[in-house]
Amino acid sequence: MVDEQLRARREKLVLDHFADEVKQDFDSALSTFPHPRYELIPTGVVHDGEAAVRGYYHATRTAFPDQRHEMIKLRHADDAVICEFHLLGTQRGPYGAIPPTGRPFKVRMTAFFLFEGDELVCERIYYDSLSILKQLLAGVTWKRPSSLLLLPKVLRGARKELG
Repeated sequence: MVDEQLRARREKLVLDHFADEVKQDFDSALSTFPHPRYELIPTGVVHDGEAAVRGYYHATRTAFPDQRHEMIKLRHADDAVICEFHLLGTQRGPYGAIPPTGRPFKVRMTAFFLFEGDELVCERIYYDSLSILKQLLAGVTWKRPSSLLLLPKVLRGARKELG
């Protein structure tokens, strides 16, 4: 069993980690791990190690410079802090193979912050990638003249992202 002091330390670390990501203070966010590791379950992508996680931060903040979250609920398990939250942002740069659409998104996510004692060993993230794509692609249509050049690129990008 995990005692209340350990839960409190873990919760503070997770909340600080979230705040550092929103502030884009990536040095501080990375310092919450002895060895940074993110697992993105919907895509099967793993970012393991400082360089890989910095690359992930760079790519996501290039795509969504205003990326932020709204906490829904935080729960504790013996080896994890589990966070339900909404992730929000506006696509201003490429998101994988999808060119910028200028569209906002809001998607509900769950992140498992996995611990060994006091040490954060992994952030494992679950979300519906199709919900994000649908929101980013909304408004990109043949009916809008401004979309005529963007639509083929977006469709190729979406096809590539969905495999």
